[in-house]
Amino acid sequence: MTLLLTRSDILGLLDVRSVLRVLRAGFTATSALEPLRVRTDLPGPGTATALLPGVIPGIPGYTVKVNAKFPGATPALRGVVCLHDENDGSLLALLDSATLTAWRTGLAAALATDVLAPAGARTVGVIGAGAQSAMVVRGLTALRGLDRLVVHDLDPSRAREFLATQGVSGASADHPGEVAARAEIVVLATWSRSPLVSAADVRPGRHFTTLGADEPGKVELDADLLTGARVFVDDPRLVVEMGALGNVGLGADVVAGTLGEVLTEAVPGRRSPSEVTVYAPVGLPWQDLALAWPVYQAAVATGTGRQIDFLA
Repeated sequence: MTLLLTRSDILGLLDVRSVLRVLRAGFTATSALEPLRVRTDLPGPGTATALLPGVIPGIPGYTVKVNAKFPGATPALRGVVCLHDENDGSLLALLDSATLTAWRTGLAAALATDVLAPAGARTVGVIGAGAQSAMVVRGLTALRGLDRLVVHDLDPSRAREFLATQGVSGASADHPGEVAARAEIVVLATWSRSPLVSAADVRPGRHFTTLGADEPGKVELDADLLTGARVFVDDPRLVVEMGALGNVGLGADVVAGTLGEVLTEAVPGRRSPSEVTVYAPVGLPWQDLALAWPVYQAAVATGTGRQIDFLA
């Protein structure tokens, strides 16, 4: 039998600290499998992406994600994550891709941001007041606690709504440069195709996490900022092929290391309080498993979700 897990099911079963633990384990694990992220344009306004296989050593399952992005839709991402049994391939669960992707991306980014940002940084700037940024804030609240938010969005009402729902005091900003000036940590999660923050906006000791540059053509940080910062990624090849570096004409030589290398202490992360750091992920298949597996186990334990037999 296969469990069908909707958005509300996932939200009811999700435990932030448990997912953060699995994400950390995933980043520090080694796997011989090459992550595949396949993307293509659709005939209409959307793009289709498949991520496979999602594998973490020690978890007896794997994920395959198929979804599409439509910038004008709400949610903008539509699709499913298939959770399979590692031993016989049976389909254990189908999970809503929009909810799972927002949470796994946001919590992975929160983990990286907590590791790379200055230890005492408690003021977070948000550029792009959507679901991805909200998940990063949620993760950072669990990991280090926050004192203040500074939020900018093209729609000022979205910025105000974001502030009202995060449980942290803060204020809105009129433009991205203002966020970079006022916040110690800056999280970007937009659809931008031109730089929002450049080297001229940067102050010593800042950390930037750029989530929007996850496919060709999308840009949030200028090349001059990236070349002057210490840049960390989830996958060097993919970030050049379709991420924040390649999209502004930079290569893998800019990469200081991966988050996994920082967590295992193979590569040092932040080396001084004044250093500027950047985390520029693309998103890897195993991150879907890091959320899907604990949610599935919780669903089985609580009897949550609808069961269906696809082989009937």
